Amino acid sequence: MVTYGCEMWVLKGNIKSKLRVFERKVLRRIDGPTKEKDGTWRIKPNEELSRLTGNKNIINYIKSQRLAWFGHVHPMPDNSMVNNVYGWSPALTRSLGRPKNRWEDDVKSDITRMKINWKDCIRNRTKWKKLVEKAKTSLKL
Repeated sequence: MVTYGCEMWVLKGNIKSKLRVFERKVLRRIDGPTKEKDGTWRIKPNEELSRLTGNKNIINYIKSQRLAWFGHVHPMPDNSMVNNVYGWSPALTRSLGRPKNRWEDDVKSDITRMKINWKDCIRNRTKWKKLVEKAKTSLKL
């Protein structure tokens, strides 16, 4: 429920940190504290939670969902409705200042961090799906 519609999100630093905090809070609630041999209770540290989940976290899940959507939309024919919306640019000019992060820029930066040659892989659906699955546990993202 938290990640509904996450395929179109642009992840900024403050959003990432809030999502990580939420995820750890939920994991600690689900897994609970650990009872030590001496009878004391301790809360699991972040590293232990990461090991328990196998380095899968909510940020990598969102990024892999975006990659999957990118791989779904990009090879579509140019005259499709989805591609028309994807390639649309507004007639108005942007306001002054630093340009806002765009979805496509964010996804392409994830692709370059993973060192993927996406133009070759995107046509092969099985290869692209393997890359999306790899992104869920990738430490490079």
